[in-house]
Amino acid sequence: MIHHAIPLAATGLKIDWVRMPTYNTIMSVAAGAGLLLVVVLGRQLLTSGRTITPEGWVLAFGAIGFTLVATGLHMTLTWPLAGQGFPFDNIIFGEPAFAFGVFLLAACFYLWKRGAELNSADRIVRTARVARPISVFVFGLGLACFGIAAAGWKYTLFAAPPEEPISGEFAKWPVLEASFISGLYVLVGIGALLFPFALRRPRSWVSPVIGVVWGLAGLVFLLFGGLNYFTHIGLIINTM
Repeated sequence: MIHHAIPLAATGLKIDWVRMPTYNTIMSVAAGAGLLLVVVLGRQLLTSGRTITPEGWVLAFGAIGFTLVATGLHMTLTWPLAGQGFPFDNIIFGEPAFAFGVFLLAACFYLWKRGAELNSADRIVRTARVARPISVFVFGLGLACFGIAAAGWKYTLFAAPPEEPISGEFAKWPVLEASFISGLYVLVGIGALLFPFALRRPRSWVSPVIGVVWGLAGLVFLLFGGLNYFTHIGLIINTM
């Protein structure tokens, strides 16, 4: 199998990986885990009588937030990070990951200082009031997610080359992966646009909708990011 892979790489796509670093693998896993944990914490807050351990959420949000800020900030400020024809990745992956990481680090700091308030009698009202100012930024990023999704569909972005294992099997139909990734951004965008309204009426129908769309998107990002550890390693080997 090794001898068979060498001529394929020699005659197929060539990528100078020194000029095109990529780490949307860890970014996808972290973003997926972060979305899932936000949904879980929101559900715990809305469940009467549920005791919350703030120290655990400080550790989780801090670890994930640092990962997203470090990778997202570098991808956002290094223009273009992908020096072989993919500068749009800086916008599509770097900026949303950086912003989400900042949100999680801010939540980490708040819970570290004021985590005991999560178990107070008025925790829902108190948490909603604290989160309202930042909800403007969340709403704006929801609009950005729709913009990214629209660009993905219009320009058929996200399609894997034939040299990439598994995903490359669908290279002949680039609209499939474009629709898949764009659909994930739509789910995240829906939740972000609804977030400010959920803070006004936390127990309304809006909160469960956010939980569904963010939970589904988070699960897919987590699993897809894990899968990409295999597919991206294969792509690197096949294009060196």
